[in-house]
Amino acid sequence: MNLKLKALTKSIWVFHAACSPCNNCDIEILDVLTPRYDVERFGIQLVGSVRHADVLLVTGVPNRKTAERLKALYAQAAKPCLVVAIGQCAGGGCMFTPSYNYIKPVDEIVPVAAYVPGCPPKPEAIIMGVVKLLKSLGK
Repeated sequence: MNLKLKALTKSIWVFHAACSPCNNCDIEILDVLTPRYDVERFGIQLVGSVRHADVLLVTGVPNRKTAERLKALYAQAAKPCLVVAIGQCAGGGCMFTPSYNYIKPVDEIVPVAAYVPGCPPKPEAIIMGVVKLLKSLGK
């Protein structure tokens, strides 16, 4: 196993990339980071720069403007960078697929390592998705 991936199982720094979300997923991510759920006990910490991030949390529907920015963010992140698609919109577009501005799902723009379904996903589901991602790295 790659030493960098093994180190990720102990401490994950995440960066939140919002691709035109409705803010429900964003509120749930912020709820996960509060002391009530305390994800810092897993070593998860929100960082302000994608250059310091190990995991990219993507919410919302990629459109013509945000798809290029998402590619640029992924290119700037230190490798290996894992991407987690949070919510139905990031997973497949949900009800926005017939929109004129929708281009393609997140996994066709950047490689996605885990999906957290729900509209919006509960904080428990987000934690479970990240923990499953950590377990998959440990194998």
